Formats: sequence, C-alpha cells, structure tokens
Amino acid sequence: MLVISRGVFLYLLFIVLIRISSASEEKNSIPGRGRVLALDNNTISDEQKEQIQSNAIVLMVPLLGLLSFLIGLPANSLALWVLLFRTKKLPSTILLINLTTCDLLFLLVFPFRIVYHFQGNDWTFGEPFCRIVIALFYGNMYGSVVCLALIAVDRYVALVHPFGAKTFRSNKNSWCMSTLVWIAVAAAAVPLLASKQSYEIKNHSITTCHDALPPDEQEKYFMPYFVTLFSICFLLPLLVVVFSYGSVLRTLKAEGQRFAHAVRVTVLMLMVFVVCFLPSNVLLLLHYSKSNFVQNDLYVPYLISLSLSTFNSCIDPFIFYYVSKDFRKRLCEVLSRYRSDSEPSSDTSRSKTTLVSNLSKTEGPLNRGTAV
Repeated sequence: MLVISRGVFLYLLFIVLIRISSASEEKNSIPGRGRVLALDNNTISDEQKEQIQSNAIVLMVPLLGLLSFLIGLPANSLALWVLLFRTKKLPSTILLINLTTCDLLFLLVFPFRIVYHFQGNDWTFGEPFCRIVIALFYGNMYGSVVCLALIAVDRYVALVHPFGAKTFRSNKNSWCMSTLVWIAVAAAAVPLLASKQSYEIKNHSITTCHDALPPDEQEKYFMPYFVTLFSICFLLPLLVVVFSYGSVLRTLKAEGQRFAHAVRVTVLMLMVFVVCFLPSNVLLLLHYSKSNFVQNDLYVPYLISLSLSTFNSCIDPFIFYYVSKDFRKRLCEVLSRYRSDSEPSSDTSRSKTTLVSNLSKTEGPLNRGTAV
C-alpha cells in the first residue's frame, strides 16, 4: 500500500510539474490563480476586497493559527528544555535540538500574524517586522522539512546499516547536517527579507503583509524563488523520507523484528508532510502554473493550507518522543517528578491519616489497662 500511495503521489507531482513547464512557454505568463492578491497601482478589486475580509480569512485562519500556537509553544519549550538539559548529546539529539529551535523561532513571532488576520488583514507593525515574520514563516517551513529528512537519514543508517552507523552517526556529521538545516532556513528567508512585503491598499484603508503583491514582482522574483524552494526543500526531502522509512520497515520486517514503533514514526513523518506541508506547496505550484493572475481562486485555500502547515510545530515533539529513546525516558522522568511535586497536599493528608490511625491503635490497649 505504501508503494501504491507513493506512486500516486509522485504521478500527481509529475502532472503539476508538466503544467508548470508548459505554462512557462506561454507568452505574457503572469503568475496566476492568486496565492496572493494582485495589486494594480496599490488598489485591489471589489472581489478581492470580499476575499480579504471573508470569515475564512479573518476568523478561520487566525483561529487555526492560535490553536497551533497554544499547543506548539509549550510543547516545543518543554522539548527544548529536555533536549538541552536532560538528554545525552547524541547525533540524533543535535538534529532534534535544531528542529525545536526552528519551530520556536517561528512560534515567537507567529502571534503578530494571528493579530494581523484578526484585524481584517491590516498590518500595523511596520514593513521591517513584516519581512521578519514572513521570512521566519517560510524559513521554518522549509528548514523543518530539511531537518525531518536528515532525521530520517539518521534513522535509516542506524537501522539499515548498523555497522556503518558508528562512522556516519558522529557528532561532527550531525553538526554538518545542522549547518545544512540553517542553510535551508537562510535560503528561504533571505529573499523575503530583501524584498518589500507590505503594501498600503489605497481603496481599502488597510496595509497588507505578503497578501497583495505587484504581478511583475510575482513573475520575475517570486516564481523562480518558490519553484526552487519546492524542488530542493520539499520534493527532494519528501523522497528521502519515503525512501528512508520504507527501507527501515522492509529491513525490520525481513529480520522478523517488531516494527510497530517504526510504523508510528513513519506515520507521524508522513502526517507532517501530507497534512501540513503538501497542500500549501501544491497550491503554490498551481499558482505559478497559469497565466491568468486576475482570478484569485487560490487565495483563500492557500491561506487555510498555510494555517495547517503551522501544525507541524505541534506534531514535531511527538516525533522526538518516538525517535529518541533517551528523550522519551527523560521526558517521562520530568513529568513523573512534576506529578509528584504537584500532589503535596494528598501526601500530607495520607501521612496525617496514618498517624491518627497509629495513635488510635496505641491508645486502645492503654485505655483497657486503665479500666482494669
């Protein structure tokens, strides 16, 4: 079944890529089907006004983001604390630390994006901060994808090639892979930091942040940028993850070992890619596969898919739990210690009850002796 789903998925991606290549040969090709709104002299159409103020944008999108923030921030904060101060600094741990740091950097600025949508897509925090928020958003997305792929490679080497694992799974190689993660983050973030992201909409009295861009800038700047990111920082890592965990499952099954644990890790990994990252990336490709930019059919679905992509920060800590045995052990110790510390009153009441019962037992014989 895994092979069939992999083949169907790759076939769909192949069709999308063909459409992009054919669209690039058309004349006057302007990025289309509105991942963002098309600016015309800093104005938008009446239809675009309705979209940017729809309930899906000003309510559903920020509520989804708020939910992922409320779950992801404490989960990743606890995970980072356990990884830094309670676990051994193994090669896999170093990669997990980088993934958690990547998630937290994004979560720290994400509330400003949530407020922006609640305010009717009106950005009030200035152009520089708009660039930072958008850069960290896409930097986290593609940096996390690369990091998950490298974690999959680490698991592949450890379980499929155990004799070569001692050489490959060294701290030096882990730091090299960590550097690769931050190169991916920088590659995704720097072009966004270097380009204007916020525009004042003259006929609507709002300032958008990456939601309305000039068509020329979309075609000449963002199309090659996002298509390159998709190919190198999403499609390639996805193939690596599918191959790595597919090989792990085949190896464990061939050796007759229990592979329920590996199945859980595989399901979580694929959930991150398919549920969180795949929808937004496919819509991103569809946006650049047409030449009719005025139609904005993809604007609302794309923003909803971006909100879903933020839930990767909620799923990542569960991946840590199943990938690292040391993390799993230390986390259980921390939680059990917290649980015992949070119940002092019950322990005190139990000790008082025991003391009273013991006193009553000793007073009984004394009272009988006095009566005699």
